[in-house]
Amino acid sequence: MSATELIRKIFMVDLFKGMSVTFRYQDPKECCTEQYPLERPAVAERYRGLPHLNKNPETGETLCIACDLCALACPEKLIVVKSVRDEKTRKKVLTTWSVDLSRCMFCGLCEDACPTDSLELTQRFEYATYDRNHFVFDRDKLENGFAQTEYKA
Repeated sequence: MSATELIRKIFMVDLFKGMSVTFRYQDPKECCTEQYPLERPAVAERYRGLPHLNKNPETGETLCIACDLCALACPEKLIVVKSVRDEKTRKKVLTTWSVDLSRCMFCGLCEDACPTDSLELTQRFEYATYDRNHFVFDRDKLENGFAQTEYKA
């Protein structure tokens, strides 16, 4: 060990260099803390959050045709689509649509696979809960949304 290295260790030169960098950025004018529940954060335009099932604005019926392509595209197999065939029209009628968001990667493959654009990933990111069963979203929650807590100052 050379003399310069020994002096650097005794006088903790590297520690004080690091601390000087830390304290240089402690100016309150330069801090950028968000007061989260009161001030909403800016979400990136391409952010993928909670899914939403779109409805036809004229009739109010879901745009989903129960083709099951979203469930096939999901790499984690979290989407369950069930349907029955209408005897009169010979078309599939959606009965249940559910997704388990506790394991979802929000990759967007289900949204890309949908031929009718009935499924979209929104920019909603607040869905914390204490119960794992609340992460299973059914058709009603996905079409109509769910209550969100509004914080006031």
